[in-house]
Amino acid sequence: MPFLKDYLNLSIEAAHIAGEIQKRSFGRTIRVDFKGPKDLVTEVDQQCEEAILKHITKTYPDHNILSEEGGAFQSDSPFRWIIDPLDGTTNYAHGYPFFCVSIALEQDEEIILGIAYNPMMNELFTAIKGEGSFLNGTPIHVSGTDKLEHALLATGRLTRKKENMDVHFLQFRRLAMNAQATRRDGSAVLDLCYVAAGRFDGFWESGLNPWDSAAGSIIIKESGGEITNFTGRPFNPFFPELLASNGALHQLIMEILNIA
Repeated sequence: MPFLKDYLNLSIEAAHIAGEIQKRSFGRTIRVDFKGPKDLVTEVDQQCEEAILKHITKTYPDHNILSEEGGAFQSDSPFRWIIDPLDGTTNYAHGYPFFCVSIALEQDEEIILGIAYNPMMNELFTAIKGEGSFLNGTPIHVSGTDKLEHALLATGRLTRKKENMDVHFLQFRRLAMNAQATRRDGSAVLDLCYVAAGRFDGFWESGLNPWDSAAGSIIIKESGGEITNFTGRPFNPFFPELLASNGALHQLIMEILNIA
């Protein structure tokens, strides 16, 4: 679909603008505020969101917008941009160089493209529906790992609700004991992209928002991977949990997540 290339190019341009803001301020003293007890937002998040929205709405002023830091616009357009201007804010605020810009586009509530740009490593993950996934223009594919003991898994924050803590730690313990190794790097978007690129074999997390998963979900699908909720239902960016994998390990990971 030729028109999708235009949307993709626009989102890449916006991501690079935001990435430059992130690189320029990384490691410097910046203002950090709290949206919740452990939920940070920095002035860089807000600067990046403003820059991305300005770039997109200049060309498509009637498109819907859903962005993490409050940038929202509702219209009758079938298109909606879902944006995380800085995924991995806690990492960024602490000088840990694992974060990205994430932009996805929906048409009639179906995600049709997604990008994630890590400015510190100059890695750009992209996907358009039906056209595969790419890293800096080179096709990527999920791993072929089919044994959990050979798998490198990743997860995100275990929970923000104390009443769910025991369940989440039990899931983590079981998967950590069965896999070759586990990682927790603090950016759900990049974790999903790493599964798509075969670096990780699976990723699970709960408590997510749409901007944490929208772009990564299509990058996973277009790389040959599988993405569902913990019980195998189809992925929905507005449902707060997801399991993504190379496909070969999906059922096994899901069974371990759901042991009573």
